[in-house]
This record gives sequence, C-alpha cells and structure tokens, in this order.
Amino acid sequence: MTAPSRLAHIVFRTNRMAAMRDWYCTVLEAHVVFGSDRIAFLTYDEEHHRIALIATETFAERAPSPAVGFYHAAFTYDRLEQLLETHERLLGEGIKPWRTINHGPTISFYYADPDGNDVELQVDRFADAADAQAWMMGEAFSKNPIGIEIDPDDLRRRLAADEPIASIMTRPDEASPA
Repeated sequence: MTAPSRLAHIVFRTNRMAAMRDWYCTVLEAHVVFGSDRIAFLTYDEEHHRIALIATETFAERAPSPAVGFYHAAFTYDRLEQLLETHERLLGEGIKPWRTINHGPTISFYYADPDGNDVELQVDRFADAADAQAWMMGEAFSKNPIGIEIDPDDLRRRLAADEPIASIMTRPDEASPA
C-alpha cells in the first residue's frame, strides 16, 4: 500500500464567491490562478491551487453548528513570529480569531470564513512530527487534549522580553519546556 505524499487542496461550495475569494486571498496571502463568478482556484505557494471555490448553483446553507462533518482546515507557519504577524495583519483587516489556543504540539488561532467554515492558522512547537507525537502520548495531553486558551498580546510581550521560544510554546500545565 502507498499513502499519499501530501494534501493538495481543499474545495468549498459557496453562495458568496467574491467574499470567500477575497477572504482566502487576504488570510492566506493567496492569489487567484483562475477565477470567474462560478469557480476560482487560489494558491499561496508552488502548488497550482490550494483552495478551490465553486459557485455553480445556489447551494443549501450549512447546518447550524456544531454538526457532524468536516470541522476545519489548518495552515502552518514556520515561526511563532509569522503567526503573530499574520494575526496583527488580519486584525488590521477586521478579521479576528474566534479562539486562540496552545494545544501543546501547536499554537493555533481559529478564524471563521464568510461561509462559517473554520480555518486554523498554527505554528508547530516541535521540530519534527515524531517529537510532537511523543508529546501527545504524555500526561499533559492525556489530561487535556484540547489545550489552554492564550492571549496573542501576551505572546508578543514575551517575545519582546526575549523569553526563549521553547518557554513561550510550552503549555502552562506542563512541568518544564520541551
């Protein structure tokens, strides 16, 4: 058996093509590879498209949350500073996260797009997936697999005070930085 090499793209049906296109271009700093009033393909990197939007008919609105089904898509930044810079940039655009949390393996900010789909912007705490998985098998994650709400301004203050990244990324319910 062969597993896929990567996740290529996410496709959304929408009744709000312009709002969705503009939101994803703003949030992900993406650009439109191809777009019309019925379909759009967006990317922010070397992939031909990471987000596709389809407005080929009027679709039924989504069920009230929470409901069974796809919950969110996550996009990863290389450094905490990049996540915080993106947060600041989005605040300037009037786009605010509905939740900011230290999961343990990531620090994550959650946003809702114009159709109410959740998007997670995150930064990984660990250098590799094996270390993150090992941490997730530990006591802190076992006791609280969701994480602890955090304040982005507090993260900024701690960075400005030259606190080590490992300390900032550590969940408050842990004994010491990893």
